[in-house]
Amino acid sequence: MTTPTRTALITGASAGIGATFARHLAASGYQLLLVARRVDRLRELAAQLTERHDVRCEVFAADLTDPAAPAAIVDYADQQGLDIDVLINNAGLSGKTAFADTPWESLAGEIQLMVTAPTELAHLVIPGMKERRWGRIVNLSSVAAFAPPGAGLLYTGIKSYVLNASQALDMELKPHGIHVTALCPGFTRTEFHDVMGTRDQADHLPRILWQQPDAVVTEGLAAVMSGKPVCIPGIVNKVSAAAMKPLPIRLGYLAGKTFNPFKNS
Repeated sequence: MTTPTRTALITGASAGIGATFARHLAASGYQLLLVARRVDRLRELAAQLTERHDVRCEVFAADLTDPAAPAAIVDYADQQGLDIDVLINNAGLSGKTAFADTPWESLAGEIQLMVTAPTELAHLVIPGMKERRWGRIVNLSSVAAFAPPGAGLLYTGIKSYVLNASQALDMELKPHGIHVTALCPGFTRTEFHDVMGTRDQADHLPRILWQQPDAVVTEGLAAVMSGKPVCIPGIVNKVSAAAMKPLPIRLGYLAGKTFNPFKNS
C-alpha cells in the first residue's frame, strides 16, 4: 500500500528556523505550503526545494499580524487541494521597547502574530487531522518560557502561553493520532536579531549559548514525530530551563494530564 503524500504548512518560512524546517521536510518528501510576508524569498526557496527534492511547494504571502490571515491561508490550501498534515507555527518577533512606550497597534500585532494566529491555524487544521487520524503540530516557544518575567516585554508571557497551550492540545489530541510539540530553542543563529535591531547585543553573548537552526529543527522534528510535548534543543538550554523551572517538565505534564477535568469527557 502506497503511503499518501503529506503536506506541511510552515509560517515564517522565508528565513531562519522556518526555512530550515522547509528544507528538512522537503528532503523527507513532504509537500510544502510556505507562508511569510516576503514572497520573493518564498518563491526562491520553493524553487530550490522543488528542483532539489522534486516536491510540490506552494507559496502564500501573508502578514500574520492581520487577523484575516489565518483563514486566508487555510482557504488557499483548500483551493489548491492540500490537506495540512503538519503545521509549523514558526512566525515571530520580539518587541524592542517597554510596554508603556509602545503603540497599542504594535502590541496588538505582536499578540496576533504569536498568540492568536498560531492558535487559530491549529484550530482550522485540526478537524482534518482528526478525520485522517494523523497530524503533527510544532509551535515555536522559547527557553524564555521557563524564565522569570522580564520587565516591560510581552515576549516571555507569550512564549509561556505557547508552551502551556501546546501541552494542553497534545493531551487532548494524542488519542486522535495528533502530536503537538512546543519547541523551545534558546539563542539561534538566524536573522531574528538583525530584524529586531539587537545584533550588537547578541554578538557579545558567549558562543556556547548559540545553536544552529539545523540542530534546533532536527531535535524539534524528532520530538513531534515521537510524541514529545516539549522539546528544549541543546544541552545548555536544557540545563538553563531546568534551573529556572522548579517542577520537572515531564512531571508537570503528567500532573496536568492526571488532573485534567475533561479527561473523561
